[in-house]
Amino acid sequence: MKLVSGLIFLLFFTSGCVTNDNNLSRASNQEKHETKDSILVKDIIFESEGVKLVGNIYKPNDAKAAVVLVHGSDPVPRMTELAELLAKNGLLVLTYDKRGVGESGGVYAGPQVGTNNISVENLNLLAKDARAAINVIHQHDDELPIGLIGASQAGWIIPITAVQNPLVEFMVLFSSPTITTLEQLRFQFYTDGREDFWENHTDETARKHIKNAPDRYQFKATDPKDSLNDLSIPGLWLFGEKDIQVPVKMCMEQLNVLKAQGKPFEYVLFPSLGHNTNKTEPLDIAIHWINQITQSD
Repeated sequence: MKLVSGLIFLLFFTSGCVTNDNNLSRASNQEKHETKDSILVKDIIFESEGVKLVGNIYKPNDAKAAVVLVHGSDPVPRMTELAELLAKNGLLVLTYDKRGVGESGGVYAGPQVGTNNISVENLNLLAKDARAAINVIHQHDDELPIGLIGASQAGWIIPITAVQNPLVEFMVLFSSPTITTLEQLRFQFYTDGREDFWENHTDETARKHIKNAPDRYQFKATDPKDSLNDLSIPGLWLFGEKDIQVPVKMCMEQLNVLKAQGKPFEYVLFPSLGHNTNKTEPLDIAIHWINQITQSD
């Protein structure tokens, strides 16, 4: 694990993506039940852009902060295992079936590369869903600081959501790009899913390809830095150095530029991990970081 300045507290770990919104969701509180670990789970139904989204709120006995889980690009239902883990660590959690998936209404876009999965319209629609979920969890407990946690595609969605909803006070992004959607596609086509990509290519050659390769698909790009430039909330990125979907060193450099401008952004690099950073150590670090920033307020 490589630690970045500003994350000195991580040395204790030794293991190796509007309150007055007209589309404000109307939460429907249904049956509660208690898990074996005394986590209360509430079924919820809320509305976003005319579509009903279905999920759960996980409530620990003494929550210190609240989070909404934001999906990646796949057709993912509510993330119950992650929600329960976070709740066991003192977080109030809202997780919901992605639009068009599971019990949620609407249409799921993608995930094939080149579809409207990463169009400006779809990313902004998914950001509105997350924005509505933020309002729901705030209604559930308006005393807690609220943040967003997501991975991969969520790196484009979370900054948009945070700009649009001032209730968001922090964000945690696993394997999430700071480059544009078109740049990410150029890199993804270049790596072509080859797990040994970094054994045969350098960071320099990858950057040249991202900069110069022609685009296979023509659509307007989303640049998360447009939103990140407008944010002043703390953010934590967790990267795997062997990632073949996101050029992490390029993203870290872009974060360094934002940090130099005074943005409260931090990142951690895990040399042994790839795109999947949903592992014990990154999760432990994220939880510890959330505790640090919310308890210091």
